[in-house]
Amino acid sequence: MEEFIKVNDVFYQYESFDEETDAGYALCGVNMTIGRGEFVAIVGHNGSGKSTLAKHFNSIYLPSAGEIFVDGMDTADDDCLFDIRKKVGLVLQNPDNQIVAGIVEEDVAFGCENLGVPPKEIRQRVDEALRAVDMYDYRRHSPDKLSGGQKQRVAIAGIIAMEPECIVLDEPTAMLDPKGRDEVIDTITRLNRERGITIILITHYMEEAVLADRVIVMDSGKVLTEGMPPEVFSQVELLKRHRLDVPQATELNHKLRSCGYELPECVLNAEDCAQALYELIKGMSL
Repeated sequence: MEEFIKVNDVFYQYESFDEETDAGYALCGVNMTIGRGEFVAIVGHNGSGKSTLAKHFNSIYLPSAGEIFVDGMDTADDDCLFDIRKKVGLVLQNPDNQIVAGIVEEDVAFGCENLGVPPKEIRQRVDEALRAVDMYDYRRHSPDKLSGGQKQRVAIAGIIAMEPECIVLDEPTAMLDPKGRDEVIDTITRLNRERGITIILITHYMEEAVLADRVIVMDSGKVLTEGMPPEVFSQVELLKRHRLDVPQATELNHKLRSCGYELPECVLNAEDCAQALYELIKGMSL
């Protein structure tokens, strides 16, 4: 897979750092590569550094040491800032912090206007972006009248309209109910699968992370482990030692295996777990 983002030995320390009260660096020698068109989930408990890292991908934060390249461009190079932010869009946790207009379609157009996109093209981009997130029918609504999940999809549409190659979502479902979470995750999954947009999902919901091509686990500002979802979530004991959960289906499967039941090494969702239990029970009844 073609390399899109490269993180080389990155450290980051907030300017408000106080040796007497702060534990130190928020990022401590992070290395990772994200491929073009890949769907990567970055997980970790609060304070692990995952949200700090997310803000490095489009130069909101710059490394205290080390370097990050986006499509070959150094994020610390001021001359590349505009191009980097065109390529990498960031969706924040609270959609209210990104919605700036009183009408949905005007809000989605806002970023394009700042990029100097011609009005006729803006109209086309806005309509396509709203259709991509299934919010076209709400284009003339006030964002205040929308649910949390709908607001977040409008925020994502605003990023899509700017036509980035990569969307970074910093815990986009943390403030949503289960229905809203499903709406947002379905949207970003489709954008990755159907449009080839690189997706970087920062989340603490392990059920969301299992949908990614690859999972990167962070702890104390470092990469703890990474791999495809089955590779990562089969390491149940390691994750729990670092105060991390695993999907409920994975944990149930792990506990039953530890009791001697013959089950797959790792299951990631309720459907696979139910099938494994069915096969187990069927075998025991023969």
